[in-house]
Amino acid sequence: MDPCGLNLHAALVSRPAHTVLLRVWGDSMVGAGIHHGDLLVVDRSLEPRHGRIVVARLEGGFTLKRLMRRPQGWMLEAAHPAWPPLPLGDGLAWGVALHAIRTLPGGTLPGRNLPGRR
Repeated sequence: MDPCGLNLHAALVSRPAHTVLLRVWGDSMVGAGIHHGDLLVVDRSLEPRHGRIVVARLEGGFTLKRLMRRPQGWMLEAAHPAWPPLPLGDGLAWGVALHAIRTLPGGTLPGRNLPGRR
């Protein structure tokens, strides 16, 4: 692999007009490899289908969960045993998470540290 030829934007963003970057806050998706502080590449133009990890608008806030079709309807399921499934109900699957980018220990730029959870 030629490190000089890698274009990270081209590799991770296929629809620039519909793509946003969001910072993860919390640990509900650690079982899916998504950790507190990760940067998510989210595409708002993709269809939120069964099994996809989505950013959902729910009860006035946003949450990151796996969208699952269950007999009782659409559910938002965490990838952590401490977090129970949430019914999507009148919520909105706002975007589909495609990539998680993690900063390694010691890799944070000065002045850009993400505070820990309390």
